[in-house]
Amino acid sequence: MDIWQKLEGIENKFVELEKLLADSEVLKDTEKYRQYAKEHADLSKIVQVYREYKKLQKELEENKELLLDKDEELRNLAKAEISTLNKKIAEKKQELKILLLPKESADERNIIFEIRAGTGGEEAALFAADLFKMYTKYAENKGWRVEMLSSHFTGMGGIKEIIAAIEGKGAYSRLKYESGVHRVQRVPETESQGRIHTSAVTVAVLPEAKEVEIEIDPKDLKIDLFRASGPGGQHVNVTDSAVRITHLPTGIVVQCQDERSQYKNKAKAMKILRARLLEKKRQEQEQQMVEERRSQVGTGDRSERIRTYNFPQGRVTDHRIGLTLYRLEEVLEGDLDEIIDALIAHYQAEALKKM
Repeated sequence: MDIWQKLEGIENKFVELEKLLADSEVLKDTEKYRQYAKEHADLSKIVQVYREYKKLQKELEENKELLLDKDEELRNLAKAEISTLNKKIAEKKQELKILLLPKESADERNIIFEIRAGTGGEEAALFAADLFKMYTKYAENKGWRVEMLSSHFTGMGGIKEIIAAIEGKGAYSRLKYESGVHRVQRVPETESQGRIHTSAVTVAVLPEAKEVEIEIDPKDLKIDLFRASGPGGQHVNVTDSAVRITHLPTGIVVQCQDERSQYKNKAKAMKILRARLLEKKRQEQEQQMVEERRSQVGTGDRSERIRTYNFPQGRVTDHRIGLTLYRLEEVLEGDLDEIIDALIAHYQAEALKKM
């Protein structure tokens, strides 16, 4: 089946769904109506663009007929219009090809976001805090909700490790390429001689797993309870509310202590564990799909250096696509769309080559 037959089939399906949504029997069945409404919404964009494409094609044919007219002025107008229409049609073709690219099933998911200080000691921890602030602001700008799941701060306000959930439509599709090593080059506050230091922070973006996808046998879990450490004084927890969960088959360990409630800490730890198990499952599946992985932008490997934030020059460089922006301050304030859009466009271009 070629691309145009596929598009025709999608439009026919869209029309069929419109009829079903107006059917009185379907309206009585809430579950069926919800299913059809979602399918209809998923197809609406591509059908809209396809109809625009067909309209432009019709206008092109009409203008080609005018080239045979005896009126020279009319023929010249038709030539100019044909040139404009050809450009618009080419743009619509490209848009349709992108819309037809297979989407990751996790693209519309919420995410579990993990940031850890790497090489660089306290300076790496301070930059980890800067990155968490950057992603939090980006999420807020998108209208997404950020929920802290687990955190480990340093005495100077840095972050050794922080895990958060980001909830919002398309969160994974926008942030999935942020996994990897983020490098910072700057003069630390503790550096008396003004020397530039290089530190690293690792970021992991995991799609949130649904309980039905990842079945966890309680027998496979080792759950330890302990007293949460705190900043001291009245905040010290005097009960064993902190939770450490070890998944015995994989050796994955998750720990949560931010909440005063043992139940809440356990629930958050299970959310993180499911996401990590889903990521492990995804990576195992991808190892069997080498060709598909080659079309991806980067591998998402946490050991891969993906970006450098250079403070003396005020620049950000994404090494996977060779993009450099000289507006570091704005990026750290959450203005990430230019980088993310460029990554998505690059991935789409690579995927189109395989189409």
